[in-house]
Amino acid sequence: MTPDRHGSAVVEFPSELEIVTTREFDAPLELVFDVFTKPEHVRNWFAPFDDVVTECVIDLRVGGSYHVVFVTKDGTECSFRGTYLEVEPPTRTVATWLFEGWPDAEAVETVELREKDGVTTLTMIMVFRDQAGRAHMTGEHGGQQSSFDHMEDYLSSLLDETDRATAFSGSAGAGTRG
Repeated sequence: MTPDRHGSAVVEFPSELEIVTTREFDAPLELVFDVFTKPEHVRNWFAPFDDVVTECVIDLRVGGSYHVVFVTKDGTECSFRGTYLEVEPPTRTVATWLFEGWPDAEAVETVELREKDGVTTLTMIMVFRDQAGRAHMTGEHGGQQSSFDHMEDYLSSLLDETDRATAFSGSAGAGTRG
């Protein structure tokens, strides 16, 4: 059984313009990369709390863009967008980042993935253009932590499906030798 890592993201502020978040996931590197970068997966975990993703478009290539929108319980629309500057599957992406609710909070977001002993560590480095932009995220109230917890649960559900499919295919083939 894998440990519950809910609430385990570590957030650091190494400079006046940076935020570094580190989070471990009990899943293989390639799966974590896919879940972090493919719209059919991102729409299942990106929205925090009980919010709902309503739009998710990702063109994962250098110069490609992403746009993710979720709606909060009170009907507020939250829109995130950016352009990919670097894409190195399955270990790294670098993209511009903008939350349209805070237009002065532009950043460059670098995501690096490393796997050891079946645990993938995600390190997200956000470098804001100014202190005012970083200040918005410094005061953020658990949305990113909640999204990472949703990502953990989603990864777990995908791994459970794979385990069930493997067990089923293994038992389906039992007794078929002639």
